[in-house]
Amino acid sequence: MTKAAELRQKDVAGLQNEVKELQKAHFGLRMQKATQQINNTALLRIARRDIARAKTILVEKQSAEPSAK
Repeated sequence: MTKAAELRQKDVAGLQNEVKELQKAHFGLRMQKATQQINNTALLRIARRDIARAKTILVEKQSAEPSAK
């Protein structure tokens, strides 16, 4: 479980990598659930919320940066 304070310390590129890693982990958990290899299905909910938390902070950081358009 990732804490919001830990995520806020990362830059935009670090957050994007974190989101990718969390999504890969969530996919792995979904595959384990589909093949009935997972015992604790609550991990799926935790993973989804971690992804949402990271995406929220990513959007906050991206909107705080001045756009270079």
